[in-house]
Amino acid sequence: MSNQAIIKKSVPLSSKLVQQSQLFSLLPEPLLKEMTDSFSAERWAKRSYIGDEVLQRRFFLLLEGRLEMLRTHPESGRSITLDLLKPGDGFDVITLLDGKRHEVTLVPLEELKVLSVPIEKMREWIWTYPELNRQFMPYLAQKMRDQEDKTTDFALYDTVTRLSRIILKNIDKASAYTGNAENAHESHLVTGLSDDVLARMVGSVRQVVNQHLSHWKQKGIIDKKRNQIKINNLQAILDEGAVTQARFFSKV
Repeated sequence: MSNQAIIKKSVPLSSKLVQQSQLFSLLPEPLLKEMTDSFSAERWAKRSYIGDEVLQRRFFLLLEGRLEMLRTHPESGRSITLDLLKPGDGFDVITLLDGKRHEVTLVPLEELKVLSVPIEKMREWIWTYPELNRQFMPYLAQKMRDQEDKTTDFALYDTVTRLSRIILKNIDKASAYTGNAENAHESHLVTGLSDDVLARMVGSVRQVVNQHLSHWKQKGIIDKKRNQIKINNLQAILDEGAVTQARFFSKV
């Protein structure tokens, strides 16, 4: 991990900044201000590879950008995405809970803005403050459900189905969209993930993912330009992903 990968800021932090994370969003203001003093702000450079040793010392909150957490086979070099973190996420929950090394690599997909706190301090807060615990436990449960879904997808579905489900899960709402919910997907873009990242997320290789995306583009199901995917036929993607419209719209 180089000094160019992580740039720390020593400027005083605002409690409003900490409150941007869903783990701290509902805490009472006096408690939030007390906790803010223990945080530091950092910038992580795009596509820098950051080792897992930093996760044993500090607990991080992602405020801006997306972070890929992956594991790589030491001999083949093949990688798989364990999690794709977005603003509001905390990481790494596993090391926070058991204190053991988590053999992962952290890859910023763009420049990141993160907050961090000594990991022992975060553990202390979870045990001491029920207000924080009430937010942490549902977050932990959601992370467990996400991993359960990933395991199920790998075991039960083929590559194109897994790809469809990943795309549906990672559709971002367009902030300027004001139309009907049933047409929202037409203005919503998958968040600029490269074919390499998508391949790691679905447990495949770039060539296979590119082949499926090209097939959908030829059939008019999607438009794709510079890793931005616009869905023209939502039902076709839902069918490929074995997901009903009711289930999809309950999540977006």
